[in-house]
Amino acid sequence: MVFVYAIRNFANNEIYVGISKDVNKRLNEHNNGKNRYTKAYMPWEIFFTEEHPDYASARKREIYFKNASGKRFLKNLISQV
Repeated sequence: MVFVYAIRNFANNEIYVGISKDVNKRLNEHNNGKNRYTKAYMPWEIFFTEEHPDYASARKREIYFKNASGKRFLKNLISQV
């Protein structure tokens, strides 16, 4: 199984979308400065995960979340919390 995940930095209202087989391990990497983009906006919290059977389907969904309508969907999720 592969997961598409979205993490958020509440202070800067930044959202990052990625793919991982182990979301918790990946979150720790983001929060320990192991990603060039996300280390500038630590700390991060997971607010969305979606399970996929394979990398190809997860990648398609990741691309969706990185475009305008996908970002709108994620921001709408945040506003409902």
